[in-house]
Amino acid sequence: MSEPIGVIVLAAGQGRRFREVAGAGQDKLLADCTGRDGAVHSVIEQVLVNLPASLEKRVLVTTVDRPQVIRMAKAYGCEIVLVESTGMGDSIAAGVAACPQLGGWLIVLGDMPFVLPSSIEQVVAGIADDSVSVPVHEGKYGHPVGFGRMLGPGLMALSGDHGAKPLFARARVVEVAVDDPGVLWDVDVPEALVFK
Repeated sequence: MSEPIGVIVLAAGQGRRFREVAGAGQDKLLADCTGRDGAVHSVIEQVLVNLPASLEKRVLVTTVDRPQVIRMAKAYGCEIVLVESTGMGDSIAAGVAACPQLGGWLIVLGDMPFVLPSSIEQVVAGIADDSVSVPVHEGKYGHPVGFGRMLGPGLMALSGDHGAKPLFARARVVEVAVDDPGVLWDVDVPEALVFK
């Protein structure tokens, strides 16, 4: 593949379940968590820290009301794409549309701070023009998920709350076995800020 792979970090969701427990004013992306390396960062910074340096094209999709997330993302070399809708499909479509010329896209969820960089690299290595590359841990599909160049139009056509799962049926699915429970661990509630 000649064109590079880009990273699309999805950070537009409102985290309703987290706010129900932690309080209406609490943004889970800004909550502190201790990474698997022992360092304490906000959830979104931990996600950005884990991105391999080889992935230079970085886009973070978020809403205008998250200035701290935007500043953090810019500090880590991300281009910012602002969306009004918080639906996952809309976010993916906007992120891919910001860099449609790439050889593929790695879709990273902004609330999954415990994915090992080595797992991310393995998923990226599985991306081909016609493939979906997905990490598998103990038989379960996880995140991040990589999409090859031929799936760009399908990604840009997504909308609403629906993610890219329907595209799996149109592509060659490359299952990447990883020994990393972090690929299944998202921060939906405050207790999930502690990785076990």
